Amino acid sequence: MSDKAESPVASADPAQAGGEWLAATMPRLGEAAYCWNLDTDEIAWTPGVRELLALDDADLIATGEGFLGRVEDAARLARPAQIAEMQASGASLELEYRFQSTSRQPLWLEERLIWTAGPGEKGSLRGVLRNVSDRKRREARLDYLASNDDLTGLLNRTRLRERLAHVLAYALRFKAPCAFFIIAIDNLTRVNEAYGFDVADEMIVAICRRLEGVLRAGDILGRVGSAKFGVILPDCGEADMPRAAERLLAVIRDEVFETRAGPVSATVSIGGVSLPGFARTTHDAISFAEEALDQAKHAGRDTFVPYQANFQVQSGRKRNISVANQILSALKEGRMQLAFQPIVDARTGERRFYECLARLMKSDGTPIPAAEFIPVAEKLGLVRLIDRRVAELAIETLHELPTLTTTINVSGMTAMDVNWLRRFIDLVRAHREVAPRLTVEITETIAIHDIEDSVRFVAALRELGCGVAIDDFGAGYTSFRNLKAVPVDLVKIDGTFIRGIHQQPDNRVFVRALMDLARNFNVKVVGEMVGEPEEAQVLAGMGVDYLQGFLYGKPELGRPATPETLISTPRNVAR
Repeated sequence: MSDKAESPVASADPAQAGGEWLAATMPRLGEAAYCWNLDTDEIAWTPGVRELLALDDADLIATGEGFLGRVEDAARLARPAQIAEMQASGASLELEYRFQSTSRQPLWLEERLIWTAGPGEKGSLRGVLRNVSDRKRREARLDYLASNDDLTGLLNRTRLRERLAHVLAYALRFKAPCAFFIIAIDNLTRVNEAYGFDVADEMIVAICRRLEGVLRAGDILGRVGSAKFGVILPDCGEADMPRAAERLLAVIRDEVFETRAGPVSATVSIGGVSLPGFARTTHDAISFAEEALDQAKHAGRDTFVPYQANFQVQSGRKRNISVANQILSALKEGRMQLAFQPIVDARTGERRFYECLARLMKSDGTPIPAAEFIPVAEKLGLVRLIDRRVAELAIETLHELPTLTTTINVSGMTAMDVNWLRRFIDLVRAHREVAPRLTVEITETIAIHDIEDSVRFVAALRELGCGVAIDDFGAGYTSFRNLKAVPVDLVKIDGTFIRGIHQQPDNRVFVRALMDLARNFNVKVVGEMVGEPEEAQVLAGMGVDYLQGFLYGKPELGRPATPETLISTPRNVAR
């Protein structure tokens, strides 16, 4: 007999061979197939079902009664109606349910089944089971993290905010008092530095558990930051807040925490707001609690501060919002213009160059002085947009007026912004011919705040061919080292030392010292805010190179008057 004839696989029916291959492959796919005879209640399974369902004996599920006895109650009770509907429609059925293994460890199963029947038969159910427990655990984990903090298990910031919204809505509807606290762990950074992040995390969890231990049944605790917790206190009036806060402060303060690194003491600071009296939205509630927390931190550790309405602060916020809207709309609608103030030769009084200053124009054409919008822009992070627009307008004006030389101001936030500098470099490179007539002013306090960043900023500008000036020279306690580290072309002495210099001997001594320092580096000097002839006379006598102030002209909108010949820039004069 040949080898082929002796091979049972080779001689088997192709359909049977395919069925054997499928039966052998399904366990590797994490699946098992079955045929359930509804007349006898017997179930025939493919190999591997015992391992798949974590059973000691496959005979436990050899009948429908045995199998369904391990299916969760809800799925088992719903099954007859689902199968009847499937039989009536002729469609397949997909189910998902928990299944009890021998170890009592529940599994999640996904089942797909069909019904077949011959004449006069109840028929049979044929289906495939898949163990989807890993997938369900991943989904459960994601669902958990969507609502809970991973480290502490508390509600996360998003869910705590939702719960706060519900409590606040109830308080508004039924005029019920409640409170919201934000609790910050004091000096957690020191624990990180001294013991490491693992111990700091251990502390966070331990503090969380202590706080939970003294809260009332209806109070809600969540984690709102790395070292911050939020507490919602229903039925807590304004008069009750200090007592509730002291309970939370004391449970942290009064006993040290035992950690793997040894005993560690801790305190917390608390800011709270009474609701709905002081806040009717979750945004305001959180903002006001944060504001109170800031006050508690400034007052010292282990302190509670309740929020009190500060109408001056609220008015300032509203004004900031109004100014920010004006800034954005003016930039969008092209209502930003430049005002030019002349800077003159201290010896001859002739105009040598200008400083251009940003002016926002209201929709009615009225200008808004820089002092009214620049501080707001810096506070809200809008000043980079203004500085970029000023640079664009200044370069455009320099291109149109080939005999104009001007300076522009760049805020401290902008000067340290690498992205802004990159865009500015691209802008100047596109108009390289104007670079020698453009000087960029940075304040002295910014120039010495971070020497390395300032040096990089100045080097990039000088490489373009632009000049660099230090504004408010003297206000930042300039030292020889700082001026040496940040090579500039021009310094502008702060106007507070210029006003009344003819009557202030101390100011004359200070300005003379600044002059000597500048001369050591061959840097030209501008005296700012010159308003009186006597001031100009003293400064000229001291050797100041240029003067600027209302004595020589206020900042004026529009194109400045320029001489017929090209004016030397401060950088070229200095070099």
